[in-house]
Amino acid sequence: MSLAGVGALSAAGLSLLPSLASAAPCPDVEVVFARGTGEAPGLGITGTPLVKDIKSALPGKNVSSYAVDYAANFSQTSAGPGATDMTDRVVSTAANCAGTSFVLGGYSQGGSVTDIALGIPTRLGTGRTIPAKLAGRVKAVVVFGNPLRLSGRTIASAGDVFGPKAKEFCNTGDPVCGNGRNGAAHLTYHVNGSVEQGARFAVERIGRG
Repeated sequence: MSLAGVGALSAAGLSLLPSLASAAPCPDVEVVFARGTGEAPGLGITGTPLVKDIKSALPGKNVSSYAVDYAANFSQTSAGPGATDMTDRVVSTAANCAGTSFVLGGYSQGGSVTDIALGIPTRLGTGRTIPAKLAGRVKAVVVFGNPLRLSGRTIASAGDVFGPKAKEFCNTGDPVCGNGRNGAAHLTYHVNGSVEQGARFAVERIGRG
């Protein structure tokens, strides 16, 4: 058989195989989380166990996650661009996956990312916000060490759209959210039960449909 014939048969065989480029199925739930200042790209020390706990508590559902793509810089100037990325992810996923619900959240500066995406003014910049038409698709908001509290506000007090859906954690002495003097308090949300509580809250809210 000629080389041309072998090539033709190979091409025909490959055409019978399922496409490797086919899109992944839409998730039932997507957790969109912004890591804290100085953390390496990814979900971070609080987002990683939060996603794991939510997945474990929803064994019958397809739960995916998205790590907000932003600088998380020490100058605290990246929260606005982070909010834009968080919003863009929700908008694009919602457009492609009509049945997907969302859990939003962040840690430290990632809390500010979340605030801005929810339309809450902060001193850390501006960015695109979740469109009102998609607010119902956001089932829960979970934040840890959110600087918003330093201004005397919380997500719960900022409005009735996302407020009832929010669970906010601020350790005693945390200087980032509580004007305290214990830097270590800002680093223990993933080991003091806060993440587990946040995951349970999110799962309960998802269960309400």
